[in-house]
Amino acid sequence: MSVFVKICGLTTAEALDAAVETGADAVGFVFAESPRKISVAEAVALVRDLPDTVVRFAVMFHPTQAEWGEVAAGFAPDWIQTDAQDFSRLDIDADVRRMPVYRDRPNLDTAAVAREAQCLFEASASGAGAKADWNIARLLSRKTRLMLAGGLTPDNVGAAIRQVRPWGVDVSSGVEASRGVKDPKRIVAFINAVRELECADAS
Repeated sequence: MSVFVKICGLTTAEALDAAVETGADAVGFVFAESPRKISVAEAVALVRDLPDTVVRFAVMFHPTQAEWGEVAAGFAPDWIQTDAQDFSRLDIDADVRRMPVYRDRPNLDTAAVAREAQCLFEASASGAGAKADWNIARLLSRKTRLMLAGGLTPDNVGAAIRQVRPWGVDVSSGVEASRGVKDPKRIVAFINAVRELECADAS
């Protein structure tokens, strides 16, 4: 199976280059309060030479229309990623794709997940290295194109893919040397772990 790989929370050219050169499908930039927060100007500078084949995500958290407008106008992402309920109040151009976020919480609305064309499922808190429940993720992946996030690392992403069978995987803290600081070697190891699994499944 082919798995869509997103490396999220990028802040340096070295980390971005590692992701792109190793074959990431998408890169994410956080425009919300986080150790990985980046300004629109900084993100624009980083992606200046990004190949058109690599998808650019704007990762936000309950943005106001003005905050989204600044990111949309300045950064022009391919996708916006934010909590599912945010989309009902945001005016988003039709050419920007949406990645609604659902969290592993007791009040998870699985029926709402099933109505999504695609969504991201993660642990109850973002960017903290906590793992989402893979059993729940497996059930959700049968209902929608699921991007699995939360607690993924180069060491466990293969097992996660085999159990959940997600459409995509998203990693941030799992490829960091310290909180908010990406390790290019771990980025390479993460992507290679996914691609090696794909090759093993195809053989």
